[in-house]
Amino acid sequence: MRGGASANSHDGGPHARETNRAPVAPQADTLRSTAMTAPVPSADRPDLPSWVLIAAMLLSLLATQYSHMFSIDPVRAVPAVLAMAALGAAMVTGRRTARPRLAAGATAFLQMTLFTVLGVVLAYALAAQSGALWDQRLAAADRAIGFNWPVVLRLLDMAPAVIWVLGLAYHSLTVQMIVVIVCLSALSRFDTLRTAVCAAILSGFVTILISGLTPAMGNVFDPSHYRHLWPSVAWVEQGLIAGLRDGSHHVLDLTMLMGIVSFPSFHATLAAIFIWAFRAIPRLSVPGSAWAILTIIATPVFGGHYGVDVIMGLILAPPAIIIANRLTRRRPSSHPVGAVLPA
Repeated sequence: MRGGASANSHDGGPHARETNRAPVAPQADTLRSTAMTAPVPSADRPDLPSWVLIAAMLLSLLATQYSHMFSIDPVRAVPAVLAMAALGAAMVTGRRTARPRLAAGATAFLQMTLFTVLGVVLAYALAAQSGALWDQRLAAADRAIGFNWPVVLRLLDMAPAVIWVLGLAYHSLTVQMIVVIVCLSALSRFDTLRTAVCAAILSGFVTILISGLTPAMGNVFDPSHYRHLWPSVAWVEQGLIAGLRDGSHHVLDLTMLMGIVSFPSFHATLAAIFIWAFRAIPRLSVPGSAWAILTIIATPVFGGHYGVDVIMGLILAPPAIIIANRLTRRRPSSHPVGAVLPA
């Protein structure tokens, strides 16, 4: 566990030569200063960038609410509030009891939960105020690149086993997030965990802001025309997006929040970030990355995304990781490990 070794640094070294001397009563100043020698676990420090991004999302949401107010179903909000309260309590407990793994994991889950709630509601607010849909432009961009979705859908419909694998991969993104957070915190890979969470929040925030300028219903296909294909998320969300745009949907159910962003695809961005994070988990590096790659491949069909949505989502991931790594990088301590701090 990082930062734990220095707690016993007084058991050897120069102090071993003092054992034959007569005991000396400790001075008040010594008592006052040695109380400050226990190092703060490194897992508890550089989370500030992610908190700042969450605060920026909250301010953006409040700004959009100035002209378009949503109301929240209070009963449906209880599970989310209780979950965040439990995570907050776990975070505080981990910090106060010097359990950095608990603190890091709870902090990551709390940050991702807050980001998800604020991000989805912010996307709703931007969709309610957005202009003309970009579907024709995005479809034209797909054709220009060479994507032929009717052919892809017909071929995929002939392979039900492939549909199940890709469908499960697409809908497992939340499970992947849980695995990444639990494993990285359990392995004390706190730097990687903080970077992954910060990169997810940063890229998600940027994605939502872009989506406000490029609203779209998505690459929708009618599942009734196929034998085995499942309805895509975009197909299911058509009524929700239409209701947001015409103002008829203004009461939020926090138990049923749905991601409505088409361009760029945050599903692809987050899966790419997980591929990077899985590298720090030895036994999951290959299978985890392979599963995340399947998630990206499945995104156009099961998420109802255009090809350019996924491409743009993948483009956002590397700079988000680089920036997040710099933002969350631990600064060298001004005091050496185990050094006596001033009272």
